[in-house]
Amino acid sequence: MRDFVDGSAFNYEQGQRARKLFAAVVLAALDDAIADDKKYGNGPEQIARWARSRDGREVLSCAGIDPNERVVGGLMEFVSKGIRTSVALSREESERRMAAEEAEAA
Repeated sequence: MRDFVDGSAFNYEQGQRARKLFAAVVLAALDDAIADDKKYGNGPEQIARWARSRDGREVLSCAGIDPNERVVGGLMEFVSKGIRTSVALSREESERRMAAEEAEAA
């Protein structure tokens, strides 16, 4: 029984590592689309094309993201904002957004 539990825990950890790897691929695709948007002006269309492709849907699924049209719209909106993923995920950006929302609500 103990071996089964250890094996299950190991498999769960492996799955989580794989999910993080695929999430990193999604973030890289977003950064590429943002770069395309700044250079060519077609970033949202590029990320939408990728997310709707077979490979894109597979990567999104493996990252734990349901590849539906709502997600595609969110990816397009994120790319159109033009904020790099490393900046968007940083603590400073999060605090800045929270302060802006509080100021807007007041």
